[in-house]
Amino acid sequence: MTMTTPLDGLQPHVQPHVRAALARAGLDAWMPEGEGKWSLPLQFLPEAEGGGWVELMRLAPGTALTLHRHHGEVHGLNLQGHRRLDDGRVIGPGDYVFEPDGNVDSWAAVGDEVLVLHVVVRGDVDYVAPNGALQRRITTADRIADYRAFCAARGVRARLLD
Repeated sequence: MTMTTPLDGLQPHVQPHVRAALARAGLDAWMPEGEGKWSLPLQFLPEAEGGGWVELMRLAPGTALTLHRHHGEVHGLNLQGHRRLDDGRVIGPGDYVFEPDGNVDSWAAVGDEVLVLHVVVRGDVDYVAPNGALQRRITTADRIADYRAFCAARGVRARLLD
């Protein structure tokens, strides 16, 4: 699925929220995070309180998040599309998922519709091998650096850091 504009693949009821989030973040596009995955930062949480971030996540159908471990709570609300959790549950529009600190999981966007997820991530996220070995850690500082670099490359001011 080709997505060249920020609203490609989004249902009409989701589009105004994405437009507002893009404007608030000072962005004109979703930040790419790999094949079939983009994010739109809404807020970065204070490091003094454990850090984390709030974002909209967009995944093309068939895109998977590989095995990862959370170092804080995660709250996820599906706005559009479906995702299959590694326990077999299919989460659809309006469904909410809570993941406790220490949760290890993987999941994938399923069906033929773009997945849009509102997510609050507390703490760091470790991407791990099936044996549990750390492959990559993502911190709040990493997310902020990605946002700053994306804004700089597009010639826009990073607004969520004020």
